[in-house]
Order: sequence, then structure tokens, then C-alpha cells
Amino acid sequence: MSGHSKWSTIKHKKGAADQARSKVFQKLAKEILVAAKSGDPNPDNNPSLRMVVEKARSQNMPKDNIQKAIDKAKGTGSTDNYEAIRYEGYGPGGIAFIVDCLTDNKNRTASNVRAAFTKRGGNLGTSGSVSYMFKRRGLIVIPSTYDEDEIMMTSLDNGALDFVKEDDVFTIISEPEDFIKLKEALINNGVEDFITSEVTFIADNLIELDEDTKEKVEKLIDTLEDDDDVQNIYHNMA
Repeated sequence: MSGHSKWSTIKHKKGAADQARSKVFQKLAKEILVAAKSGDPNPDNNPSLRMVVEKARSQNMPKDNIQKAIDKAKGTGSTDNYEAIRYEGYGPGGIAFIVDCLTDNKNRTASNVRAAFTKRGGNLGTSGSVSYMFKRRGLIVIPSTYDEDEIMMTSLDNGALDFVKEDDVFTIISEPEDFIKLKEALINNGVEDFITSEVTFIADNLIELDEDTKEKVEKLIDTLEDDDDVQNIYHNMA
């Protein structure tokens, strides 16, 4: 199975996570809290929560932190109420952006996100202006130290849409509904190291940029990631 790998689209995000681990954990805790409040606080009975927990684990979020966020959602005294908002727009070089936020103040978040795009040479668009360029997909990235044929066959037998070896990693793409089954099959087949495992948005086509424009896009990403209300950023820069 072959295809154009999307691993490059999340490399920058992973680097930023390494530099600001505590902020990443804070954002994941907020995401877990919202997912747990929206349904059963037991991940086994709440697919949305289970997806977020899997994502948190792939970011090496401590088990205690994950459980604290779930317990907070279960607590009768919890007054944290966040609203999910999605922004779409374009960055430098025409790069398409989807920015997902969780906020308790829509006006503040809208102002901050708009300011980030304006400051960094981009502009916000209307709802649906770029989301058609992306697909919701399960994404699993593991080191290529495992047996390629065995991992490929396990992936194909459990719903993988694409399997790509790139540099030192295997990138496996699935439909969102097959993500959990696929990850569990890999674990049962001896996979222990997950660089990334989450349901995300993946661009249909990636855009190559010159170094100067790429640097401008990365500055926009950094500015957005510094905002506590911004949870996830998706783009189509190669």
C-alpha cells in the first residue's frame, strides 16, 4: 500500500509539544473534561472520550493527569463550561487552516484568533471555506523498527486506508470509526511505541513552500498554539 504521507504536516506540532509539554497537557485536560461531560465519563462507554484519552496517551500525558480531568468532569462542583468553536482561514502562501478552540468566552477567542492571522499575514474565512480540503481520519505513526510486512498486513486486515513508510516511521491512515480497532490490533501484535495516535484532519493535497514563506506559516502556528483557547490546528503545508 502506498501513498503520499501526511506525517510532515504534524512534525511542527510535535516539536512544539516537546517544548511546551505542560501547556499541551493543560489543553488535553480541557478536551478530556469536555468529552467526559458530554457523555458517560467511562471511556469504554464514550467513544469521543476514548479518542481523546488515546490522543493524550500518545502525547505521554501521565495517567494521573488523565484521571484527574475525568474525575473533575464527574464532580458535582465542576463549573467549567467550554464551547467548541471552529475557525477556518488562510495563512501565508495560501495555506489552508482549520483552528479548533474550546472557550468560555467566544468574543475573546474570536478576537485573539483573528489577530493572530492578521499579525502573521493570513486572513480568516467563512465556515466551510477550507474544510472541504481535509478529511477526518485516524492517524497512527509508529517507529519503523517493527517488521514492515507484519505491521502492514495487520493494518490492512483492520481497516487501514493507507500505509506508508517514510524516513524512520510507518504512517497508517484509517477511517475514524476504525481507529480504535486498528490501534488495538497493533498493540495485540506487539506494538508498544506510538509516536502519534489520534483522530485528526488530514489535507487531501499538501502545498510546498519556499523557506521564507514556510517560516511565516510556522510563526502563525506558534502564535495560535500560544493561545490557551486553541486546541488543535490543521493545515495543508507540506
